[in-house]
Amino acid sequence: MFSKTRVTENRPSQTPAPQDAATAPQAAPERSAETATPAAAPRARVSPSVLSPDLTVTGNIKTQGDITIEGTVEGDIRAHQLTIGESATIKGEIVGDDVIVHGRVVGRVRGLKVRLTASARVEGDIIHKTIAIESGAHFEGSVQRQEDPLNNGGTKKLAPPVSE
Repeated sequence: MFSKTRVTENRPSQTPAPQDAATAPQAAPERSAETATPAAAPRARVSPSVLSPDLTVTGNIKTQGDITIEGTVEGDIRAHQLTIGESATIKGEIVGDDVIVHGRVVGRVRGLKVRLTASARVEGDIIHKTIAIESGAHFEGSVQRQEDPLNNGGTKKLAPPVSE
């Protein structure tokens, strides 16, 4: 049942596969050349950008990718997934599809999914589609649910955040 002859008999049946594979790569580059830019870009996930705890940024930050902030930012931040670390302090509006707050935010938070962890300190309004606030989180402001919280049009009726 397990003889060397059978093992070598199975190998020739595998050799035609590279011939099939030789024709497949010729077809694959044509498809990937046509769709490489639109289809490959959203699927390709790169590691998030990280602003370290010793970094202070004055100005706005905008990315279509993910960002983790551990330092201080005085300005608005817009990202796909935005994580505010425990040592971070943000003074400005933060906007993202998925916003996770572990640190301090003084300003408006807008996101499809907003999560305030137990170590979060938020002073400002939250506009969200879904929200989760863990026990121990500190929050001062109003919470408003919207179907499209990323749209600027519906947020003008809220009071601006109080600066220190």
